[in-house]
Amino acid sequence: MVNGVHGKTHFWNHKIRKKIESMQLNGRRYTTIYMSLYGISNLEDISKKIFIETTQLMDKNLRKYMDANEQTTIPEYAKTGIDMANFFGVTQSGDKVDYAEFFSTDDKVLCFDDLERANVDVIDILGYINNFVEHDHIKTIIICNEKELSTKLKSSNLEMKTFIATYLLDKQDELNNNDKPIVEKIQRKIENVFDKANDYERIKEKLIGETFEYAPKFDYIINGILMRYENNADLIRFLRENTRLIISTFERSGTRNLRILKHALNDFKKVYEMVNKSYPNTSHRVMQTMLIFTIAISFEIKAGKVTKDKFINIKDNEEYKSILVSSRILMDNRQFYIKEFDSNYYYNFKSEYRFFKFIEYYVRTRIFDMKIFKENMETIRNTIDTENLPAYKRLLTEEYWKISDDEFGKVISDIVEDVKQGNLRLIDTVKIYAYFSYFSKKGLIDYDIKTIKSVFFNGMNLASLKSEYCANVDEELGKIAIEEVAEEMDDILKHFNTLNEQLHDKMFKEKAEEIFKCIPMKMELFYEKFDRECMNIPIFKYYDPYQMFQRISCASNEDIVLIKEKLVNRADKYAKQIEPEIKNIKQLKQIIDDYLSGKDPSIKIVMLKEFSKDLGYIIDKYKPTLFPKKEEKVEE
Repeated sequence: MVNGVHGKTHFWNHKIRKKIESMQLNGRRYTTIYMSLYGISNLEDISKKIFIETTQLMDKNLRKYMDANEQTTIPEYAKTGIDMANFFGVTQSGDKVDYAEFFSTDDKVLCFDDLERANVDVIDILGYINNFVEHDHIKTIIICNEKELSTKLKSSNLEMKTFIATYLLDKQDELNNNDKPIVEKIQRKIENVFDKANDYERIKEKLIGETFEYAPKFDYIINGILMRYENNADLIRFLRENTRLIISTFERSGTRNLRILKHALNDFKKVYEMVNKSYPNTSHRVMQTMLIFTIAISFEIKAGKVTKDKFINIKDNEEYKSILVSSRILMDNRQFYIKEFDSNYYYNFKSEYRFFKFIEYYVRTRIFDMKIFKENMETIRNTIDTENLPAYKRLLTEEYWKISDDEFGKVISDIVEDVKQGNLRLIDTVKIYAYFSYFSKKGLIDYDIKTIKSVFFNGMNLASLKSEYCANVDEELGKIAIEEVAEEMDDILKHFNTLNEQLHDKMFKEKAEEIFKCIPMKMELFYEKFDRECMNIPIFKYYDPYQMFQRISCASNEDIVLIKEKLVNRADKYAKQIEPEIKNIKQLKQIIDDYLSGKDPSIKIVMLKEFSKDLGYIIDKYKPTLFPKKEEKVEE
């Protein structure tokens, strides 16, 4: 068995194969039969491939041609053109096949390459190969990258494994035990429960007689790869200066696949040129981080280690760092994966900005999005220097202990000033309060908890004037990077919920104004927006019934009928969801009835009467018997 990295196939073709075929042992010359397992999806494919490859043994002319042209296997396109006579025992030269010679195994050496790249379970493949070794006694060589194979075995069905490992840890009361990082606990539990690598080692021990390590000199190989950029003086100088960084990132990928590295460096060439063209003063440290990230993300996406969707929903560096500092268990495989990604590729490499959405998007989709590129680069230019980064963002996007003692006092005072001015989002003010409460308890700040609470209450009032409604409160609070959240949070959270509810009402009032102002002049737009955004929300709660009546009464008779039918269908489908708006619906009906009182019949009057009648049908749905309380019984 030959174990190694990319280049091992080249080593086989140019060194081992020639050596074997030039040997003469006991008067016998050996013939090699090479077969790549790349893309094989079932064991039958292996048999078919072996048969096709061995057709070269049936034709002397074909063998001479392949030897003369240093061809080791028949090209795929040529296989279909081989004379079908081969299958009936006649070669192209007219000679009959000597089956005694053909089925002899004494002079043949089978070589299976790319074991780690097959789409069949590796255990099944090794069992299949064992037939050649034990039953046919054919000398067999297997070439594979065991590190990549190990990664493949461990990363298959990772989300399912993580979920089960987390469940088991929870049942064993080990999940909330702080003796080890949660990521490490989950990883160890996965290895204990699902470690297929152990099965591989047991079968390998039984099947493989000798293992040889193919270990090329990567400094030499990578230097050769970099030579393709010789015509770009700035780029080649940067890459040569950071050769060690390239090698270390390459090694940390665990796959050691030079093909992917070549593609990654080619992608970085595009990144480097675009950054130098549009943002020539970008710092050397940022460019180094971009280099690491481009190589890392290329291996993660292209080496089959992880599905592409792990990074899709991370919109920027701030969200990426928020996931890293979050100490809460989100029961989300993404958090586990990203923490592992960061600690692996950025080990001992400090950088504030280390997730580049435009690079991730480019590697994943092959589209270099200029809008994302400019957004990322503007953020880097404005915030990469921590002196320009708002103090509260530093606290929310990095572990607080990374702030030096010299800086800490100023960071705190700057945050207090921002809170007083209401410069933070409302939800961020709540998160910052959790930190301040914790700092006060630990004696890291001089403010007592009563003073802090007063400052934050006032700051929240001001922040609510500029903030938007927060729908994912639990997720946001889960990003707080401290475990000890003080009891004093109760008052703050209560005040937050009140203010957030006000923002919720404000948001829907603006939505109601935007949608209902389309009546009566822009009815097509009204129907489109109402159907898309208002069918299951109590939108009438947020609009004045008198204005609603004025708009409806000015609409055409046809539109009055359409609106009425839409409201009835909506109430039948989403009765519970729209219940909060019934008070306004009742008021609207009363306004319509008052208007109709004493009016002479006309088509519009009749249509409005029908409208009022159907509003009554909707209101009747909300009699007490429809949604009884648990302790009440519905009378028959």
